[in-house]
Amino acid sequence: MTRIIDNLAQIAHSYDALFVDLWGCLHNGVEPFADAVTALQAYRAQGGKVLLLTNSPRPRASVKRQLARIGVPTDTYDEIASSGDAAQITLSAGVVGRKVYHLGPDHDLSFFTDENGPINVERVPLKDAEGIVCTGLFDDLTETPDDYRLTILDGKTRGLKMLCANPDISVDLGDKRIFCSGAIAQAYTQAGGTSLYFGKPHSPIYQLAYARLAAISARRIDNDRILCIGDGINTDIRGGVAEDLDTLFITGGLAATQISETNGKPDEGELAEFIKSNKLTPTFTMGHLH
Repeated sequence: MTRIIDNLAQIAHSYDALFVDLWGCLHNGVEPFADAVTALQAYRAQGGKVLLLTNSPRPRASVKRQLARIGVPTDTYDEIASSGDAAQITLSAGVVGRKVYHLGPDHDLSFFTDENGPINVERVPLKDAEGIVCTGLFDDLTETPDDYRLTILDGKTRGLKMLCANPDISVDLGDKRIFCSGAIAQAYTQAGGTSLYFGKPHSPIYQLAYARLAAISARRIDNDRILCIGDGINTDIRGGVAEDLDTLFITGGLAATQISETNGKPDEGELAEFIKSNKLTPTFTMGHLH
């Protein structure tokens, strides 16, 4: 059974590094969670490394700018590894072709430029594409995956691979739940198409995270000294378990409608039922990161 803890400081001494999810743990897309910021700052002050591990389709430079825009202090973290970073490597290799249809909003166009400059692909209309790059919905405030049925049917019929830059199905933007590119890729797979994933819970983003953690650490950090923190049971927690890393499940994010809180702690009965239904047992659990 997962252990319900009072705060991060209670277990922090057991870990040299944290892999921390963003949406639902550190911020809600609009503003940072003050208690989470304080907890991570305190952890870093004691020598721990904080790597933000996010399924954002944007590369780390763009993620860093977004964090600054919503007020996340730079001393909250040491490094970033994003799903966008991991997916860019495959895009650059031409795995989905050199002519791609971009399914996603204009604010995700940074995905097509890596740290060496523009990636060698051409964005074209769907009818001319050799593959699909999905970074999200065109308008995630009003649309759902159902709005993309014709696009999905066309791509699947033509045998186009879909590169999914963000495996998340949904996130909470303030108090509104919105769909992510993972929801489109899921529908594409269900229709018989091929979707390629690079973020949590899949291995590529963790391999990138290990490399970036090693680059900022004075000594090797073993996997048993890394803790994964996140609110997505099927992304953050499933990915951490698959990598044989300890996990801290934040119930006050995506699971808030299924797991209530009493005196700031997750309801034990609802938590047990949730864990049973998902067939995953986090190492630790708490309501909100603090």
